[in-house]
Amino acid sequence: MFIIGIDVSKSKLDCALIDNSNHEKFKFKVVSNSEEGFVTLIAWLAKHTKSTVSEHHFFMEATGVYHEKCAYWLFDSGAKVSVVNPARVKYYGQSLGVRSKNDKKDSVVLARYGLTQKPIAWQPEAPEIRILKALSSRLDAIEKDILREKNRYEKSSINTCSDLVLISIETLLVALNNEKVHLEKLIDNHISRHEYLKNNYALLQTIPGVGPVVSRYMVIVLGSRTFQSASQCAAYIGLVPIQNESGSSLRGRSRISKAGNPIIRAKLYMAAISALQYNPDIKKQNERLLKNGKSKMSALCAAMRKLVQICFGVIKHQQPYQVQADLL
Repeated sequence: MFIIGIDVSKSKLDCALIDNSNHEKFKFKVVSNSEEGFVTLIAWLAKHTKSTVSEHHFFMEATGVYHEKCAYWLFDSGAKVSVVNPARVKYYGQSLGVRSKNDKKDSVVLARYGLTQKPIAWQPEAPEIRILKALSSRLDAIEKDILREKNRYEKSSINTCSDLVLISIETLLVALNNEKVHLEKLIDNHISRHEYLKNNYALLQTIPGVGPVVSRYMVIVLGSRTFQSASQCAAYIGLVPIQNESGSSLRGRSRISKAGNPIIRAKLYMAAISALQYNPDIKKQNERLLKNGKSKMSALCAAMRKLVQICFGVIKHQQPYQVQADLL
């Protein structure tokens, strides 16, 4: 297997091919971040490695949306692709003593990271999950715009300003609210058209505290990748505790990792507050943690994590929520 590190930017790809006979030697190629560039890269690799595309393993960082086209194209072409966390690559580079930073050096670090750390292969999301994620992202943006315009309207109505300004804001709010309703219908119709999405969406809403919004996000999370355990899913969202202790001199407070999508955590935060009142599992756990001296915020974070674990179990076993036996 030939190892290739790719540093992705908006317009180009800086590629580093590790020499299989001497891992200290590299060959470099810069191509455009386009289908023409991908074809050029594969042709260059075939020339230097005398191998097929299935014998290539590409490593790239998750760089917003810029890496996606390349990752999907290479995967569809039969190559093995790993999309890695940029923070891990950064710390790995520091461990190698890499002090300067440029695109060429970054591609080398990515190649060495792939060779030594052997991250798991990337699997693309199903098309229906990608569409649902895109629609949800657009809905989030519209909701933020609505809140922003409402705040502007409040400020403009208090300050002395032209009525024309208020009319402009009102007009835009009407358009944004109409678009919000339209997107919500598109999302509902999209979920209804796919039986397993519809089934999972309904199962998640049997959990007290989990409403339509959180159900939609958890359908996306649980459908976007394969998790081996509920704890792994919670870690992906960024809800696992991070300790800050060392010997007897350092006793810092624990915190959640916040490694995942902050929008999902914000939705789970509100869901956990509701679950503290209506979900027997969450309620009992919260009472136990508070009794053991945990702070209210720590207990609430644990409630968020517990909700994710319950969601994982409901989808894994394809069974509606049931109160645990010891709570009956």
